[in-house]
Amino acid sequence: MDTSKVKTFMAQEQAQRAMLESLLNRLSDLNAIGAALSSERDINRLLESILNSAKKITNADAGTLYLVDTEKQVLTFEILHNDSLKIRMGGTSGNPIPFYPIALYHEGEPNLAMVVSYSVLRGETVNIPDAYIAAGFDFSGTKNFDAKTGYHSRSFLSVPMRNHEQEIIGVLQLINALDETSGDVKQFSKDDQQLLESLGSQAAIALSNRRLIQQLESLFESLITLINTAIDDKSPYTGGHCARVPALTMMLAEAANRTKPGALKDFNLTDKDRYELKIAGLLHDCGKITTPVHVVDKSTKLQTIYDRINQIDTRFEVLKRDAEIAMLKGAKTSDEFAAEVRQLDADREFLRFSNVGSERMQDADIGRVQQIAQYQWRNSQGKPENFLSAEEVENLTIRAGTLTAAEREIINHHIVSTIKMLDALPWPSHLKHVPEYAGGHHERMDGKGYPKGLTREQMPVQARVMGIADIFEALTAIDRPYKVGKTLTESLAILGKFKENGHIDPDLFNVFIREKVYLDYARQFLRPEQIDEVDESKIPGYAP
Repeated sequence: MDTSKVKTFMAQEQAQRAMLESLLNRLSDLNAIGAALSSERDINRLLESILNSAKKITNADAGTLYLVDTEKQVLTFEILHNDSLKIRMGGTSGNPIPFYPIALYHEGEPNLAMVVSYSVLRGETVNIPDAYIAAGFDFSGTKNFDAKTGYHSRSFLSVPMRNHEQEIIGVLQLINALDETSGDVKQFSKDDQQLLESLGSQAAIALSNRRLIQQLESLFESLITLINTAIDDKSPYTGGHCARVPALTMMLAEAANRTKPGALKDFNLTDKDRYELKIAGLLHDCGKITTPVHVVDKSTKLQTIYDRINQIDTRFEVLKRDAEIAMLKGAKTSDEFAAEVRQLDADREFLRFSNVGSERMQDADIGRVQQIAQYQWRNSQGKPENFLSAEEVENLTIRAGTLTAAEREIINHHIVSTIKMLDALPWPSHLKHVPEYAGGHHERMDGKGYPKGLTREQMPVQARVMGIADIFEALTAIDRPYKVGKTLTESLAILGKFKENGHIDPDLFNVFIREKVYLDYARQFLRPEQIDEVDESKIPGYAP
């Protein structure tokens, strides 16, 4: 056999084997790329991965990814890469793309002069060996770019990105296929074209799925916002609570995430963890939608639909009238009458003060309310009865705040409703802890909280974070009916006492102070007069 023919045959076989091996490697890359694309959550990183993958499997020097804007009927530049010119625009690069979108139609007529718009409108791949001698397309913009940069755009490959519903959502355009051996620019091969078409379909499906997931997440969060808006609008006194607590929760969680030494060294937040905690924060009080308005809005002790202190005022006037009649009839002297009026006026002011609930009731105060309750007056039917009813006495002798024990139980029940509502939802795996996080923000580290009486060891860090956020927001809030918003110093002093008595997590409390989470929150949400100079050395329980 002719030796030269044998060598030629062997060389051809070796070349074919190399081509086959290269194709198999690229197919393997394509499969790996498909798996990677399906797991990417961030849209910008996903788009960059698509373009980088397209360039890799075709060995292209440059490329651009466009997306279809169906509303405006244009193609928008999303990612632009050019290796030779070291250009990175769009996506996560931080460099905006300075080019105008490409119109799909001009005055109602399809724009078939541009390669990428042609690919979208005709749904076809366009493979051009040399743009400078190609006919039928407008490459004036390309040539202007080349003239300015010194680049030479030669071979083009444009592939429409068609999703599972056969909708074209974008187009991949690659420029200058490079020979793997020499590095010279060559035409994109049929294998390149087929691989890119396959990648384009995978990419379109991955992008459509990610957009759908984002739309569902947006819808989900909008529904949560709708619930929170209903809760906050239900009471003018708690408007914004459902938004401020999640914000503070995330601030403290991020601070704890940065704290590596100590008890929190193993607390690490992933993007998934952050989203799960964010949702839990947004839903932490969803059960308040079941709480009666008259309890939520109870700004004074005698308030139900209205403040009943005015009824008691009327009774005092009745007693003063009776005393005056008695004086006129000679049953009382004028001095006795004047003394009785002074006493009644003093008692009325005392009850008015007690009704506000801004100061803690002492035993002597409670005794005085009970004494006043024994006064006798005649009601509208002319029948004598005690000046205060048992229910009025119960309310006026509330030691702190404006809620009776029964009303506080109603308020506290909101967390039970929250857990019941959240447990009833079919949470996906990445949100499965939402009920646990949201439902634990009223538990205490010493096990004396509610509704389950959990101890610190039984609670995840996220629930403990939310507990501190809920308390601090309440202390500083300016929209409560029963108090004014406290200053930072006042609020941190109370929070420190909560730490000392086993109410809140001590490690998270230290992070809250040390990382100045309170100050970051204050700058966003508090009034200037609340942001005083804090002496951290005087905060109870704080260990730097």
